[in-house]
Amino acid sequence: MISVYKELKDIPKDSEYIEINDIFFNQHTAMKIDERAADIINRIDNSKLISKFKIESRFDNIVLNIDKLSSGCKTALNVLYFPDKVFCVKECGENALSEIYSFEEGKIYSDYPMIPFDLKKVFAVTSEKSLITEDYEELKEWWNHED
Repeated sequence: MISVYKELKDIPKDSEYIEINDIFFNQHTAMKIDERAADIINRIDNSKLISKFKIESRFDNIVLNIDKLSSGCKTALNVLYFPDKVFCVKECGENALSEIYSFEEGKIYSDYPMIPFDLKKVFAVTSEKSLITEDYEELKEWWNHED
């Protein structure tokens, strides 16, 4: 289940926080790409992984370097391959968020609600209390609650 943080102060001190997903992906995640990435790339960007560093774009089937994936797709792959780090999801669209929230593990951050409508069970964390929920409205209320 994904752990969600809404304030930077709530991120555990032993967890590295990543704000810029594109750079992290290009420097670290791209080297780890394997068959697990193919379905995610297809579902988020409608592109096909054709080799470790190449994708076939949905636009005219042009072959592109993997660094041309969307920021949301890169964020999802970062979370998949580095579940111990906390990744900012502010640049993610609904399709990337749905994918991320379906992962068995991982950590994400946003200071405003970033919730897919097809929410799976998540662990929402603040310094005051924690919440396990799979209810969209309950998570949105948690996110909007002022401390």
